[in-house]
Amino acid sequence: MNDTVSEGTYRVATEELRSFIERYERLEAEKKDIADQQKEVMAEAKGRGYDTKVLRTIISLRKRDPQDLSEEEAVLELYKEALGM
Repeated sequence: MNDTVSEGTYRVATEELRSFIERYERLEAEKKDIADQQKEVMAEAKGRGYDTKVLRTIISLRKRDPQDLSEEEAVLELYKEALGM
């Protein structure tokens, strides 16, 4: 009877493992699709004359906490002023 239980447990663990791997692989495929779509958006923006480097900078700034961004900008302005920029 112990052999039967062990085989059953092994089968369940195998199915669970396969499930995790397949879910991860699906997510990887979705991630690739999303990355391709993002590239298409940037290519379209570039084709319309927008600077994609600046767009990416704006996107990264929008992800940040406004308070942290404000503090960093203030320090940046202070340093630039000190250097006569």
